[in-house]
Amino acid sequence: MGGGARPSTRLRDEHRLRPSLILRDAVVEELEAIVAIERVCFSDPWSVASFRQLLGATTAHFRVATRDEVVVGYAVATLIGEEAELANIAVTPEARRLGVGARLLDDLLAITDHPLGATVYLEVRASNAPAQLLYRSRGFESVGVRKGYYARPEEDAVVMRRTPGRSPSRA
Repeated sequence: MGGGARPSTRLRDEHRLRPSLILRDAVVEELEAIVAIERVCFSDPWSVASFRQLLGATTAHFRVATRDEVVVGYAVATLIGEEAELANIAVTPEARRLGVGARLLDDLLAITDHPLGATVYLEVRASNAPAQLLYRSRGFESVGVRKGYYARPEEDAVVMRRTPGRSPSRA
């Protein structure tokens, strides 16, 4: 019976997730779900008040990824003039490794791109190799280290930058 290769579970899950994944602006009714994701993903989470302030900020881009109307990830960037900062990307544990983080990153990069281009900065834990690999695949390069930047546990941050005109090397 039937030969041939079967797609891996991860590929089947990713295929199933992509068509139903919707990226859009965050709304106040989703703050509880966003904060829950924040608390699972980060040892020093942002407060509800911090997220609430982002909803009304003209320089902030606060996006969510939903599947079947459930928030499975979010991303935050600020854009002022020709510089942007990618402040946060988080994905629920169940939706990780399915391309959600990459889609959120691409979404924010599309928003921060404008005719002149924006230089985009971010900090990432030195131990977070998967995130650094994703950022490099989108044209980011390491430009420095912030010693002891993160708390709980204390860890250095790698500062990364994506300059206008830098071509990403997507795998």
